[in-house]
Amino acid sequence: MAKQKMAYFSTTRIVMIALFGALAGILHAFAKFPLPFAFPGFLELDFSDIPLFIGTFALGPVSGCIIVVVKILLKLVCVGTETTFVGDLANLLIGFGFVIPAGILYKHFRTIKGAALSMCVGAISSVAVAIIANWLILIPFYVRLYGWEMVLSLMRLLFPDITQADFFNYYLWVSVLPFNLLRCLLSGIVTFIVYKYISRAIDVMNKKLSPQEEGKTICMRDIIVAIVCIVIVLLLLLFALLRYFLW
Repeated sequence: MAKQKMAYFSTTRIVMIALFGALAGILHAFAKFPLPFAFPGFLELDFSDIPLFIGTFALGPVSGCIIVVVKILLKLVCVGTETTFVGDLANLLIGFGFVIPAGILYKHFRTIKGAALSMCVGAISSVAVAIIANWLILIPFYVRLYGWEMVLSLMRLLFPDITQADFFNYYLWVSVLPFNLLRCLLSGIVTFIVYKYISRAIDVMNKKLSPQEEGKTICMRDIIVAIVCIVIVLLLLLFALLRYFLW
């Protein structure tokens, strides 16, 4: 039983988690851009969901959750936090909102229809979490930090008549909802296009990195790789905290 549990984190799986997590983190940190003609400037679109979606479908929901964590940690190490970690916590929850339902569904229905259903359910869940996180976490934090007038001024570029009374009607349903639907749609389309080729590459890598003959050696190697990856994640967390408190 213990050997079966440890086999989940094979060398191939750990390598792929690291690759998808690193790519997602780099895209999240350095490839963001606003769409000021359609959404408030602080809602920035990036394509970090693409490696996250692919990694979740290829490796499962647990691996997908780890990829989300690595993505957020790498962003914190590279560019820090502008929201005292509140925005990063919201992004973590939004990532989990997609990964968990989509990964579980696709694990049991590994067909084209199953992939489409998983993508739709994951997108709906992620958008719902985004709305709740903005409503209950992000906006209250920004209001306490900057005050209502500053928050409203960022929205008035698109909605000149917005007031505190109708702020959430404009922000949640005219900005957050369509923005996150667009985010999931674009990432989902790219994922469908490239997933088949990525999954084949993962199968080839799995055969090369995890040959079946040397069970004992493979097990020890997997343990060493797992320990190294845990240390790297802990170091990323340490550097993220040091960046915030000292730099």
